[in-house]
Amino acid sequence: MSNILMMFLTDLVALAIGFFVGRALLKKTFQSKDADAEIRANEVLKNAQQSAENIKKDKMLEAKEHFLKLKTDFEDDSNKRKNIILQNEQRVKQMEQTALQSKQQAAQLEQQNIRREKELETLQAKLNEQTEVAKKQMNLAAKRQEEAEFMLAQQVEALEKIANLTADQAKQQLIDAIKGEAETRASGFIKQTIEEAKLTATKESKKIIIETIQRTAAEQAIENCVSVFNIEGDEIKGKVIGREGRNIRALEAATGVEVIVDDTPEAIVISSFDPVRREIARLSLHRLVQDGRIHPARIEEVVAKTKKDIENEINEIGERTVIDLGVHGLHPELIRMIGRMRFRSSYGQNLLQHSREVAKMCATMASELGLNAKLAKRAGLLHDIGKVWHEEQELPHALLGMELAKKYKEHPEVINAIGAHHDEIEMTSMISPIIQICDSISGSRPGARREMMESYVQRLRDLEALALSYNGVEKCYAIQAGRELRVIVDSENVTDEIASKLSFDISQKIEKEMQYPGQIKVTVIREMRSVAYAK
Repeated sequence: MSNILMMFLTDLVALAIGFFVGRALLKKTFQSKDADAEIRANEVLKNAQQSAENIKKDKMLEAKEHFLKLKTDFEDDSNKRKNIILQNEQRVKQMEQTALQSKQQAAQLEQQNIRREKELETLQAKLNEQTEVAKKQMNLAAKRQEEAEFMLAQQVEALEKIANLTADQAKQQLIDAIKGEAETRASGFIKQTIEEAKLTATKESKKIIIETIQRTAAEQAIENCVSVFNIEGDEIKGKVIGREGRNIRALEAATGVEVIVDDTPEAIVISSFDPVRREIARLSLHRLVQDGRIHPARIEEVVAKTKKDIENEINEIGERTVIDLGVHGLHPELIRMIGRMRFRSSYGQNLLQHSREVAKMCATMASELGLNAKLAKRAGLLHDIGKVWHEEQELPHALLGMELAKKYKEHPEVINAIGAHHDEIEMTSMISPIIQICDSISGSRPGARREMMESYVQRLRDLEALALSYNGVEKCYAIQAGRELRVIVDSENVTDEIASKLSFDISQKIEKEMQYPGQIKVTVIREMRSVAYAK
């Protein structure tokens, strides 16, 4: 029992001790939390005070800025009002000065009017006096005139009695005598003047033509039918030829020229009568050699791109030409035709160089004769424009050029000069004979033209036109100086049998309708291509 009591007391004491110890610990924990809370509260209070100070400063700055802005606006407004007041004062002063000047001028005008009225009265009185005197003198002169007429009539009657002629008969005899003598002298004078004018005109015309030729520096403009493409090494020739010659065949088929790769070191010869085709082939070959990728598909792609570039180059050449010559206001189509002249020859003479030369000589000659030099230069540049029309026409090139000039609203004198420079129509302006003369001068220079060249080119053009007249023919190229005709047909519309028959028909038609040396090989090419795209 005592043990149980002791255990109970021990537990009770331990419980009391634990209670007091826990209470102390709790109190200490609460005190530490209160301290932390107080610290946090102090920090929050400090932060709030700091924020309040910052807000206060910002507001004060905003208030100062607003005050300064209001002050500036007030000063600007005050200055504007002061300026307006000053301007109004100046206007009032000017109006007062103007009014004062107007009053002074009015007073001066009034004084001048008074003086003028007095002068007019004085002049009127003098005029009346002079009028009376003049009337008296006129009456006296009329009396004297009547007396003179009476005396003259008496004298005429006396002379008529003496000469047995009336006054009218005497006048007619005198007029007849003077008229015969005047006609004789006038005919001699006219004959002498005409002879002197002929001599002077011949000398002046020779002088003007010689000076015009001397002042025009022109090169010999003979063009041949080949272009030489220079290469860095002969190993490139193998790439151009390709395996079994496929590259060179693809280039010839795409451009219509003959590519000659021979033993000439570092050179490939491009042959064609058409300068445009030669230029396309030359530029295409240059791009292919630079790129290094030479195969049939790439060749066709480069040739197609080069053809577009040539069209752009033709426009640029036309624009540069009209700018260099100072010819303005031409229609864009005429400018494009001028660019095409660069790739056209006339009897071996480059057509653009010939037209530029004629334009310069026409301007010089027109200036010497006192005519419109600008119109003469314009007509000289356009005189052979009919040679580059892309469609075949039966009209001569002069009349075709005249029609084109009318279509694009050129000056009437320019139109007449173009149409009359080969005497197809009558000349109606002074510029027309100048164009004709300068065209003859430019074409007749030694070495300027070759007649055989023009007939050769025309024969090749006719050869191509003959083959193109057949159905199914897409392209046709005359190569090897006209000894071979390559005809490319549409593979969908022309079968192998028709292609074989077509080559025979074309060869027979050439034999019947054309004259040519040697023989002509007709090659009909039918190529089938199947193209599909993977998308």
